[in-house]
Amino acid sequence: MKIWVDADACPVVIKEILYKAALRVKVPVILVANQPMRVPSSDLISTLQVSSGFDEADDEIVRRVEAGDLVITSDIPLAAEVIDKGGLALNARGELYTVDTVKARLNMRDFMDTMRSSGIHTGGPAALSQADRREFSNQLDRLLTRYQNQRTRIQKNK
Repeated sequence: MKIWVDADACPVVIKEILYKAALRVKVPVILVANQPMRVPSSDLISTLQVSSGFDEADDEIVRRVEAGDLVITSDIPLAAEVIDKGGLALNARGELYTVDTVKARLNMRDFMDTMRSSGIHTGGPAALSQADRREFSNQLDRLLTRYQNQRTRIQKNK
């Protein structure tokens, strides 16, 4: 398992949770962004800078993600593509996307785009709350525990 981060829009507090998890569980975390990023010095934490442009980071993540990898993103179309490739997608509020929730979110996103293009102000997402951070951390822990248990079973069967 690798953890891919759609890093341009990922909150700093979420990145910090991911850094700690990478070191604790020994899983690689790769931050993909169109600008240089500072990360802790570790063989498990790296950055991948892509050219600036619409969806460049998303496209690179989709090219590289493999079944079983985890992608941290709030981008619904990216989450849908990750799920199609057999990966997992988790947003910064701790919502683990599924085939069904991604479809519903894509429909809502399209509806909101239509509203905005009609001149209706829809506002943006609420600020990340303490409860959101806690839910993200808890969901990440559940996913990583499942990953560790699978890894342990595989090693025992060798």
